[in-house]
Amino acid sequence: MPLKFCKPLNKQNMSKVSIKPIAGTQNRVVVEAAPAEEKTAGGLIIPDTAKEKPQKGKVISISEIDEKGNKPAVKVGDVVLYGKYAGTEVTLEGKEYLIMRESDIFAVI
Repeated sequence: MPLKFCKPLNKQNMSKVSIKPIAGTQNRVVVEAAPAEEKTAGGLIIPDTAKEKPQKGKVISISEIDEKGNKPAVKVGDVVLYGKYAGTEVTLEGKEYLIMRESDIFAVI
């Protein structure tokens, strides 16, 4: 079965970068990670060396269908929570993205 490409972003959310994941055995999702926290709840500034990797991000693109014919449950624009070590980091035109399996996503906020 040939691999299918994702649906393009709609014109409202269109960015200059167009990333299209290819689904293999599972649906793939491209996520733009939220920026790391700059301050604590008490107002202390967190130095760059102590910042934690964000575990929340916005879905930028999804694969259309996997090899079993399943469509992804998340949609473009959803804000999701994922594991700390989920996905593969990719930098494209100065922005950082994560390409991950849909199963790596814990929840949609």
